[in-house]
Amino acid sequence: MARALALAEKGVNSTTPNPRVGCVVVKDNEVVGEGWHRRAGEPHAEIVALGEAAGKARGATVYVTLEPCNHFGRTPPCVDALIDAHVARVIAAMEDPNPRIDGAGLDRLRAAGIDVRCGLLHQEAHELNIGFVSRMTRGIPWVRLKAAATLDGKTALHGGQSRWITCEEARVDGHRWRARACAILTGIGTVRDDDPELTVRHVETARQPRKVIVDSRLEVNLQAKVLTSGRVTVVAAHRLPDKERELTDRGVEVLHLPGTGGKVDLPALLRILGEQGVNELHVEAGFKLNGSLMREGCVDEVLLYLAPALFGDAVGLFDLPPLTSLDDRQRLLFRDVSRVGEDVRLIARLPGRVEIE
Repeated sequence: MARALALAEKGVNSTTPNPRVGCVVVKDNEVVGEGWHRRAGEPHAEIVALGEAAGKARGATVYVTLEPCNHFGRTPPCVDALIDAHVARVIAAMEDPNPRIDGAGLDRLRAAGIDVRCGLLHQEAHELNIGFVSRMTRGIPWVRLKAAATLDGKTALHGGQSRWITCEEARVDGHRWRARACAILTGIGTVRDDDPELTVRHVETARQPRKVIVDSRLEVNLQAKVLTSGRVTVVAAHRLPDKERELTDRGVEVLHLPGTGGKVDLPALLRILGEQGVNELHVEAGFKLNGSLMREGCVDEVLLYLAPALFGDAVGLFDLPPLTSLDDRQRLLFRDVSRVGEDVRLIARLPGRVEIE
């Protein structure tokens, strides 16, 4: 199963909106076939592994990181292929959270006389597909907020300068997290101050994530770098027909999601992105949008790079209201603390997001 998970991870940047799945076929204590799902529309991991096993699959044990599918999508059901191959046992790391499956695939295998087990390395499989699980169970993406700060929690000078706070190794690592996301979210302030491309450049990737800009009043400069490539969506709270036409003429999608106070309805945006197949949403924004996302309960995980430096009087991480009691502070749970080059990478989750049921 560990090998199957390693295979599944090869699709970490390419399978969206599908889950990342790996499969290993074992016969007489020998691996006779293995495979992984590369991208939507291509064969699933089980089909690739069975194809490699050829005639050796009869009586074999199949290790797969996610319950085999039991329905026709872009490809035929994997359950039928496993039954037709006459495998003896199927061991799955976890059930498929997709309501169309949700145990039905394993039940079909059992009904066909195949020995079925489920739960081996469940946590590792769950983590690998945490965005897919989130979308299937909550209807919204897994939201990972990335930020870079000094030891005193500052992300930029008051003049807007923020490049570069962290070391090159940390920036490369940040692009790995970009690459695995289905979409990157930022705000108009970041677009205006930094003019970022929001593309994956420092690591290899099979596709570029979609770009989503929260821009309540449609202030984005039509020459902004973020608009020049890939799929771009601008989310506004106000209507400006002339500006909208100019954006759509450039192939930019414009969504209207008015919320309170003339701001964008962020929870509604997450629901729409979930409906559109976004599993993991990677946020790289300024302290205002960071604060809004946190206040509205839209953040699941914080990915924070801390540089060994101090800024003093500068811009912080989150625009949050003052507290009257320490009991009201937002608590997080550390998941990982690692050294990346000269910097430290912290991964922390909001309570209740450690496991999605």
